[in-house]
Amino acid sequence: MKRRNSAVFLTRGAIIAAIYVILTYLSSLFGLASGAIQLRLSEALCVLPAFFLEAVPGLFIGCILANVLTGALVWDVVFGSIATLIGAVLGRLIARAPKRFSWLIPFPTVAANTLIVPFVLRYAYGAKDALPFLMLTVGVGEMLGAWVIGLILYHSLKRVFKS
Repeated sequence: MKRRNSAVFLTRGAIIAAIYVILTYLSSLFGLASGAIQLRLSEALCVLPAFFLEAVPGLFIGCILANVLTGALVWDVVFGSIATLIGAVLGRLIARAPKRFSWLIPFPTVAANTLIVPFVLRYAYGAKDALPFLMLTVGVGEMLGAWVIGLILYHSLKRVFKS
């Protein structure tokens, strides 16, 4: 069994968290980090648990920090970050499946955010839109950020790590 270097683990997790925060902030500058229509560039990082175990806590902590720093309400910080954690953990499990299922790695992130975030928008922020509409808009943003951009990142990293 391969022994993990805790300093490398913590450092890599912290770097992933920092990149998540930066990409979310960048999305926020364009008004796309929150609201009914959102496209967080940081969601592309949901594929990183396929390569690094430390990406799971890194993404979770990064989401917490990004939500706090962009002015999210406490319910968004809590439930949005839980959605990211669910996506990261389940994405890690899918990555351990046969390689032909690698295209499904972003699916848990898309699903968790599509199911959880609209309720936060509706009940924490008072969005007047119907839940199915919010699920559609959040889901489309997640498909673009996590699945499309995420899989581009995944295949790029796969070449680098030759896994």
